Amino acid sequence: MRVLVTEKAIGADEVIATLDRKIHGAVTTFLGTVRLHSEGRTVRYLEYEAFPEMAESKLREIAEEMKRREGIEDVSIYHRIGRLGIGETSLVVAVASLHRRPGFAACLDTVERIKEIVPIWKKEVWAEGEEWVRSAGA
Repeated sequence: MRVLVTEKAIGADEVIATLDRKIHGAVTTFLGTVRLHSEGRTVRYLEYEAFPEMAESKLREIAEEMKRREGIEDVSIYHRIGRLGIGETSLVVAVASLHRRPGFAACLDTVERIKEIVPIWKKEVWAEGEEWVRSAGA
């Protein structure tokens, strides 16, 4: 298990490489990316802010919660902070599981839990203005 909040670009391969891959039969991933449109507005870029230690503590809590589920072997979560352009990856969740169904469920639930409890804030910037939104992921 590995969690990380970073200003550096993140990708699925590097997160998958952190998984304990001894006996699993599936790796499920989620990549959150910066989209061009949000609520009818054209997004120019996003800015994510967090206290990394605090956010990583909550990410670790979520990963441990998912690992307690039957069939889940390992979970790693990376979240990017700073300024991100359209199409860049803001969140990578990787779940190693014995079978695909528990992996897909844990991956989805991980993303939902991140949005619920991880203290990461997102500012959407458009041509007409900007708005801070408490958020994590995509």
